[in-house]
Amino acid sequence: MTLSLASPHRARTAAAWTSAAMALALLTGCSGAPADQGGGPASAESTTTTPGESSAAASSAPAETPSAAAEPTVAPAASSEALSALNGLRVAARGTMSDYDRDGLFGGWIDADGDCEDTRQEILNRDLDDVVSADGCRVDSGILNPDPYTDTTINFVRGPATSSDVQIDHVVSLGNAWITGARNLTQQERVELANDPLNLLAVDGPTNQAKSDKPADAWLPPNVDFRCEFVAIQIAVKVKSELWVTAPEKTAMTEVLADCEGQGLPTGATVAVGDIDGNAPAPVVEAPVPAPAPVQEAPAPEPAPVAPAPVAPAPVAPAPAPEPAAPAAPAAAFANCTAAKAAGAAPLYAGSPGYAPKLDRDGDGVACEK
Repeated sequence: MTLSLASPHRARTAAAWTSAAMALALLTGCSGAPADQGGGPASAESTTTTPGESSAAASSAPAETPSAAAEPTVAPAASSEALSALNGLRVAARGTMSDYDRDGLFGGWIDADGDCEDTRQEILNRDLDDVVSADGCRVDSGILNPDPYTDTTINFVRGPATSSDVQIDHVVSLGNAWITGARNLTQQERVELANDPLNLLAVDGPTNQAKSDKPADAWLPPNVDFRCEFVAIQIAVKVKSELWVTAPEKTAMTEVLADCEGQGLPTGATVAVGDIDGNAPAPVVEAPVPAPAPVQEAPAPEPAPVAPAPVAPAPVAPAPAPEPAAPAAPAAAFANCTAAKAAGAAPLYAGSPGYAPKLDRDGDGVACEK
């Protein structure tokens, strides 16, 4: 029995093909010849699962613990960083899609960096040439040259009938992510995975529809020259999001990497909601904040001279009131007014020297008046 796996770049010996086929048949329980090229190896486990499907290998628990699966035995592959990363991934049976809800579990496109372009527009800007955007928020036209999946050139024009000509593909489909560990991620981590530029490519729309949720063992790009990079991207995304691979999936990836000597592993900065960009987010270089000029404190004003408190003058002892003059002994009353007039004292007033009532004939207090 012979088995033709998707490895178009170089021929293998009959013994190698036979060994690979027997190992794959033991793992999958499938003895039929799988499809080559665009379809990739097919098996009962690799067919696309639809909502409501149940499987002995599927788990409906909210958080999955992947069951161990036998490691696939494949023909020796060329050494590469991508292959080393693949061999570091856990191999387990796929989970169930019976509870899969794409929008509810992964959300839609977001504008994480707040520049008015959602993730679709960011990827169109990254992958298309000659981009035209009238409002700076949506791509109106551009050229996908080439489309990585078909190696053709696509002229993109935004519009109800033409926008779907170029679609943004999740290289690791969200359905495949869900059944290989994404149910164990938080809601925010799933949104980040769905909007991660590392996992996104602008591609031919009809080809993307044909790919759907298929894993590498059920679908590979028709463009054979892109398969090495395609598988490497899938491995990188699974490493980054801590997803696992199924045994048939690992077999198909290993077979592709057998022709990919030195295939590197694409890398990307961790994409957080609020920090996504069309390309890997560029580090944010903040302008240095100038150190504030030292504040020179105004010298404290010298205290105004304090006038000495007025010293109350020592109380001056009041001059002693003059002793009232002792009343002079009343002068002897004039003998008569003629004497008073002769002395120049007339008229005489009562109480004045020389006054005498006898001289005041009318008793008005004035004596010797003229």
